[in-house]
Formats: sequence, C-alpha cells, structure tokens
Amino acid sequence: MLRWSFAFLVLALVAALFGFGGIASGAASLAKILFVVFLVLWLLSFGVGLITGKNSRSLP
Repeated sequence: MLRWSFAFLVLALVAALFGFGGIASGAASLAKILFVVFLVLWLLSFGVGLITGKNSRSLP
C-alpha cells in the first residue's frame, strides 16, 4: 500500500509539472489517504505484535 501512495505522489508531481491541476490535486489527495491508511494499519499491527508478544526477531 505504501507503493501505491508513492505512485500517486509521483503521478501528482508529474501532473503538476505539466500543468494538469485537477489531476494533480486528485492524485495528491489519494496519495495522502493511502499513506494515512498505511500508517494506521502499520500501527495496528505493531500494537498487536506488542500485546501478543510475538516478535519475529526473537530467538529461542
């Protein structure tokens, strides 16, 4: 999902460079939304990992 937000960010920058304001603002807002969704999902998975005590780096 983070790749999608960066893809829409790049699309917004390229569209703004060529003067397509409507497409640039739409892509930028979509990139912001996807980035926030990514952060929320990451924080949830981090919290669940802390609560359950499951750590992929721990060795027996």
